[in-house]
Amino acid sequence: MFRGQFRHHLDEKGRLNIPRRFREIMQERYGGSGLIVTRLPECLVAYPWEEWKKLEERLVSLPSDLPEVRLYMRFFLGSAEECFLDRQGRILLPVHLREAAQIEKEVVLLGLLDRFELWNPERFGQHMAKAQEDFDLLSRKIAELSLGGSPS
Repeated sequence: MFRGQFRHHLDEKGRLNIPRRFREIMQERYGGSGLIVTRLPECLVAYPWEEWKKLEERLVSLPSDLPEVRLYMRFFLGSAEECFLDRQGRILLPVHLREAAQIEKEVVLLGLLDRFELWNPERFGQHMAKAQEDFDLLSRKIAELSLGGSPS
């Protein structure tokens, strides 16, 4: 599972070196080198192929006649790009995704178990400050969602 936080730099061509530990997880757990990268409102998110397929299976069952579903699909799926690791363990981040996430040179990679996010460092800092400020409220919500369990 993807865990931890890493800082890396894009090269002049927009390639990002995926952390060695993340590459090892991709190989050991998923047996491959392909990722789907798409956008969220605040950052990018990268899924190994197998996790993306699971997500697609859930999304295809949503009612496409609902305007909210169509809008979500356009935003999230419409931006998705296949990214392959090269021999040096890098992926080329498409320009439109870099621009959407305001990623220029430095990137924060954040492991989230079955996927990882790619952040502009300043946006990431702001987002994490908000999470720290709201942590008690977030903890209560997670406990509710996990049927009364207490996340620590």
